[in-house]
Amino acid sequence: MLLSYLRLVLFAVGLLVGVQVPGFISDYAKRVEAHLIEAQNSLQGFQGTANQFFKGDIQALVAHYRASEDPIFRSDADSLNTLLVRQQALDKQYQAMQGPWYIRLLQVALAADPDIRKETWNGYSYQILLTPEAMIWGIGGAMLLSFGLECLFRLIDWVVLGGKRLRQSRPIEERDLRGL
Repeated sequence: MLLSYLRLVLFAVGLLVGVQVPGFISDYAKRVEAHLIEAQNSLQGFQGTANQFFKGDIQALVAHYRASEDPIFRSDADSLNTLLVRQQALDKQYQAMQGPWYIRLLQVALAADPDIRKETWNGYSYQILLTPEAMIWGIGGAMLLSFGLECLFRLIDWVVLGGKRLRQSRPIEERDLRGL
């Protein structure tokens, strides 16, 4: 009986953990978008200068700054290039977060910007979304946790007890049917 309750508790824990996944992915995507907008806004003035003097080629503006004799312009070229690299990296992150659910999951799990992922984790508040995607994640997490732990316990039982359960089932004829 206690084992049955333990299984239910583990299932509930898996369910609650599973429904957090879509919320975290959504929060990460929103943070990436916010950082991308901020990076684009930071480049607006430089893009205006590039449009005016270099036919919109901001890389030509960076090259012009680097070729300048003025050390201030050369320093600005490095700063501008850093902004451009950051904006391009954020744009790739944003594009990946527009894909299907499995691409978004892999992006957050394996290829996320570490600073943004940490920022998302630190600012994340647990939530229970009632969307089909969250429900699927919840049931999947619950089943995976329950099945994984059940297999682990069965493996331990097999290794320690040689596959013989301590409480083996009795034949039906020997059971007390009043207790059922």
